[in-house]
Amino acid sequence: MATDTDFHVFDTTLRDGAQREGVSYSVADKLAVARLLDEIGVGFIEGGWPGALPKDTEFFARARTELKLQHAQLVAFGATRKAGVQVEDDPQVRALLDAETPVVCLVAKSDVRHVRDALRTTLEENLAMVTDTVSFFVAHGRRVFLDCEHFFDGYLHDPDYGVQVLEAAFAAGAEVGVMCDTNGGMLPMGVGRVVADVRSRVSGRLGIHCQDDTGCAVANSLAAVEAGVTHVQGTANGYGERAGNADTFALIGNLVTKMGLPVVPAECLPELQRVSHAIAELANIAPDDHQPFVGASAFAHKAGLHASAIKVSPELYNHLDPSVVGNDMRILVTEMAGRASVELKGRELGVDLAGQGDAIGRVVDQVKVLEADGWSFEAADASFELMLRAQLPDAPRPLFELESYKTSVEHWGNGVVVSEATVKVHVDGERMISTAEGNGPVNALDNALRQALVGRYPQLSQVSLADYKVRILGWKGGTSATTRVLIDTTDGVGEWTTVGVHANIVEASWHALVDALAYAVLRHPDAQD
Repeated sequence: MATDTDFHVFDTTLRDGAQREGVSYSVADKLAVARLLDEIGVGFIEGGWPGALPKDTEFFARARTELKLQHAQLVAFGATRKAGVQVEDDPQVRALLDAETPVVCLVAKSDVRHVRDALRTTLEENLAMVTDTVSFFVAHGRRVFLDCEHFFDGYLHDPDYGVQVLEAAFAAGAEVGVMCDTNGGMLPMGVGRVVADVRSRVSGRLGIHCQDDTGCAVANSLAAVEAGVTHVQGTANGYGERAGNADTFALIGNLVTKMGLPVVPAECLPELQRVSHAIAELANIAPDDHQPFVGASAFAHKAGLHASAIKVSPELYNHLDPSVVGNDMRILVTEMAGRASVELKGRELGVDLAGQGDAIGRVVDQVKVLEADGWSFEAADASFELMLRAQLPDAPRPLFELESYKTSVEHWGNGVVVSEATVKVHVDGERMISTAEGNGPVNALDNALRQALVGRYPQLSQVSLADYKVRILGWKGGTSATTRVLIDTTDGVGEWTTVGVHANIVEASWHALVDALAYAVLRHPDAQD
C-alpha cells in the first residue's frame, strides 16, 4: 500500500477514463479493471462518484467484499459541500462518506471565473467549502486529496487564488493538492513554469492531472514531476473525455525507465502490456498498436537499415529492452526488407537460416515482388513463415494439389441465402472431391477444403476461422479492384494470421485459407496419419 513518503501513481480510469465516448463499464467490468490496475502496482484507484451515479454506488458497496487489492488503495471521488449548505447536511458528502474508502478525492474550483460564474458564490465561500469538506473527512479518518479544477487556466487570470485554495486544503488536513489542466490546453514549458512557482509558495504535496487536448498530457505530467510534483494522475490507455487523459502506462514507463523513479514495484512493470490490452478488451476498444511502451508496434522495425543494426545489437534501435514492460521486439518483413530483416524475422519465428544466404536472397526478392502487387506480411507471420520455409532444403511439401474449386451463392425467395463450395484436390495421389455449405462462400470453401483434407490431416478437425478482414487496394472504378484478405485461424491453443491477394475476393480468400491450413499442419506435424 502507498505511504505518505511514496511517489503517488493515481489512476482514474474508472471515473475520468469512463467519460470517453463509447465506453460504458458494467459494475463487473469496473471490478475487473480495478483488479488489473492493482496488478501494475498503482498506489491509488479512483473508482467513481458514489451518490451521483447509481452504478458507482453499487461498485463501492461490492468492492468492500469483492476487491482484495495488493498494491492500491481505493478512492471515492466527489465534490466539496454546496455553497450555503452545512457539510453534515450535504447528501453528496454523506454518500461519499458511506462509500467507506480509505481515501477521498474532492474536486474544488480554483479559477475565480468558475467560482463566480459556475458556482455563483464568493471566493471566500469557495475557500470555506474546501476547508469544511476536507476537515469533515479528515475527522472521519479519511485520507483526503483535493483536485483543483481549471487550476492552470485560473492561474493565468489570477496566480494567487489557486494557491489560496491549495493552502486552505492543506491547512484543513488534505495530503495532496492536485493542479488540474482540465481543458487540456497547456504545453510542457508552461506547466513547468507554473508548477515551479506554486512549489515555491506552498509546502504540501502537489499533484498533476492533465487532459490530452494538445497531445501533451504525458509530457505535461512529466514536466510537472520535474518541477516538483510527487503525485501524478492518469487513465489506462489515455481513455477520457474529448482527446483523453495522460496515459497511465506511458506515465509509469517514463517515470521508471527514463526518470529513474521506482513508482511501482519492480515485479509489476512487466505486466504493463498485458494489463493495457486486457483493459482495452473490457472497454470494447481495439488496443492501439502504436501506443508507446505497450503497443504491439512499439518495438516493431520495418526498415532494412534498422534491421541490419539490430542484428548487431538490439539496443541500437530500441529505446529500452521491450521485455521490461512486457512487450516484444518484432521485425516487419515488407518491400523495405533487406537480408538482415529476413534473417532476424526467421530467428523470431524459430527458423534456422544459418548458411542459407541464397534462400534469404530469394525470399527478399519474392517479398518485394509480392508487395508491389498488394501483398503485406506485416500482420501475416504465418504466411511469411511458410514462404520462408518453402525456400529451404527441408521445405514442407504442399498439403495437396489443386484440381479446381467452385463456389455458389443462392438467394431463395423467402430471403434465405445459401452458400456452397466444391473442391477437387489430389492428396498423396488420391483424388478427393468434397462439397460443403457455409454462411458465406469463404466459410463454405473452408469447410469443403478441410473436409477433403481431414482424413489425411486429422489435426485440421481442431482448426477454425477466428477472424476475417478484407481491404480493397488500388480501386479502378466500379467493382474492379485488388482485394487483400487477412484470416485469423485458431486451433484452440494458438492463433495465427495468413494473407491472400487477388482481384477476386474468393481467390484472395483461397490463398489465405490454404496457408492457414498448411500452417496448422506445420504446428502439429505428428498428428498426421
